[in-house]
Amino acid sequence: MLGTVKSITIPAQRLPHAVRSGEWFDGSSVEGFARIFESDMFLRPDLNTLTIGEADGVKSAQVICDLLTPDGERFAGDPRGVLAHALADAAALGFDYAVATELEFFLLNADPAGGAVRPGHDRASYFDHPVDTGSEVRQEIVDALDRLGITIDASHHEVAAGQYELDLALSNALKSADQLVTLKHAVKAVAQHRGLLATFMPKPIFGAAGSGMHTHQVLTELGKDANAFYDRADQYHLSPVAKHFIAGQLAHARALCALVAPLVNSYKRFVPGFEAPVAISWAQMNRSALIRVPRAGSGDRAAIRIEFRAPDPSCNPYLAFAAMLHAGLSGIRQRLTLPPPVEENLYAFDPERLARHQLGQLPSSLADALRDLRQDEVLRDALGVHLLERFIEAKEMEWQNYEKQVSVWELDAYLETY
Repeated sequence: MLGTVKSITIPAQRLPHAVRSGEWFDGSSVEGFARIFESDMFLRPDLNTLTIGEADGVKSAQVICDLLTPDGERFAGDPRGVLAHALADAAALGFDYAVATELEFFLLNADPAGGAVRPGHDRASYFDHPVDTGSEVRQEIVDALDRLGITIDASHHEVAAGQYELDLALSNALKSADQLVTLKHAVKAVAQHRGLLATFMPKPIFGAAGSGMHTHQVLTELGKDANAFYDRADQYHLSPVAKHFIAGQLAHARALCALVAPLVNSYKRFVPGFEAPVAISWAQMNRSALIRVPRAGSGDRAAIRIEFRAPDPSCNPYLAFAAMLHAGLSGIRQRLTLPPPVEENLYAFDPERLARHQLGQLPSSLADALRDLRQDEVLRDALGVHLLERFIEAKEMEWQNYEKQVSVWELDAYLETY
């Protein structure tokens, strides 16, 4: 539920049995799964996700599984099942949902005493091409992902020292989510092998840019392979479907944040000056907007995409994509009106100016986002009551634990003065 990888290992000769009958496990021990008296469930391998690799001369394979109850029904707390259900809803309206992600992360020097320190191996900045350990590790990561069947369209150094970006190719949202959970595990493994710590924490370093997971979205018409977002006659080349979709995501933006930016630390990223969104708006050129419609070549209908800039790489991609899709589809069903774009620098807007433009603000904390999620009926239906209640319960506990902490900043500011 919280987006971390859980696994069991079986010998290769047992795989046929696992495919036929599944592998039983105790769901009561996994966060967000079942209660003690309904704990038995089993894993059903999805052979479409099977990848074979080799490490230190030993061959191994991995396969992602669906979670089923003893009677063979899909378990309501399975995040992968939630996304599959959302894609089925889109298909019922005649659409397929595909995404491409820009995944940012840090490579930090590992501290032998535990934790991590600043990236002393790296002094580079945006799009630089340094010859250093970080660049070597980035290339090793890309090569490792290629062996796992994960296509990286591009990779580069990001703004902050030690920060990098991997751009995943556009594909069906379920395949993309599968690739993201595999990718994050692989990135950490390669970095650890080289004595570095890879982190997808949204804001690990004060004063430096945070790590986002900008997500480009496309709806295609089933059976036609046509971009449902494209309209050549429109100023922005946006079809009515695209405008309703954007309006739906804007309408549910605050609640969406709890799922696409799910950590206490996520909200340290939503601050002016670092190309992260702060207000609920859309634009074409404006990188301070929540949603962008990047320019495409004249008549290039395939290139029209809607970029949602709130997600960060700590999110559970299955839940994030499902919630984003349901929010957009609600806009299509309700034929919501898209407000005018705002191309001005939103970081310079004070609350009064935001009000004049009728722009809402993103939540300032995880607690604020959870309050909006609890009240959002569309996203409640998207996740289902079982998973939503357990997600909110876990995240509220996370917030309460954070509020009780005494930070280094508080000690530095108050300990001797008072």
